[in-house]
Amino acid sequence: MFTKQAHIDGLLEQKLLPLFYHDSADTSVLVLEALYGAGIRYVEYTNRGAAAPANFGVLRAAASHMPGLQLGIGTIKNPQQAEQYLAFGADFIICPSMNAEVAAVAAAAGRLWIPGCMTPTEIAAAENAGATLVKIFPGNILGPGFISAVKDLFPGMRFLVTGGVEAEAENLASWFRAGVSGVGMGSKLLTKALVEAGDVKGLMAATGHALALVQEGQHAQI
Repeated sequence: MFTKQAHIDGLLEQKLLPLFYHDSADTSVLVLEALYGAGIRYVEYTNRGAAAPANFGVLRAAASHMPGLQLGIGTIKNPQQAEQYLAFGADFIICPSMNAEVAAVAAAAGRLWIPGCMTPTEIAAAENAGATLVKIFPGNILGPGFISAVKDLFPGMRFLVTGGVEAEAENLASWFRAGVSGVGMGSKLLTKALVEAGDVKGLMAATGHALALVQEGQHAQI
């Protein structure tokens, strides 16, 4: 099993965290295979539908045939959900909020926990709960200026922004210029049209393009 720091290092080396959910287990596996084929090794499946637990189990089994793939679970809002998905083999846990109870569950299991934060107070609470990487959400509401304003207050913290991040060069560069270490992308990357069509080549092409843009965007960091 990877250490928590190894997961952080691997995730921030990739810099792009794809996140998705689909009611269909078969479609979910198809998307995961496309992401893996495009070079992705860290993926967040989101707990956003009734089929999520069952689908995660199917994805976990599929991931056993994808060497190096780290499959995390997102949209975890309470410790019971955290315990459920850890039992399913989640490699890391991502929350939409700052939840110390979930932090404790993840810590006891030795797994990486990434809380969602929207204010300096929440970032400070996450830091005090042991986080060194937080998800800034929703990015489209806060904007790159928020990162620029708070990053110096938390010199040991790394920022992953999600929500409205575009697979577009200037948008990505603006986030990295502001000081994020990575971006999470859902429907802006894995579009409904590509997913519903089961377009593996299209999903791989979109992901490869986004990965290239992210690697370019990181050079805008100051």
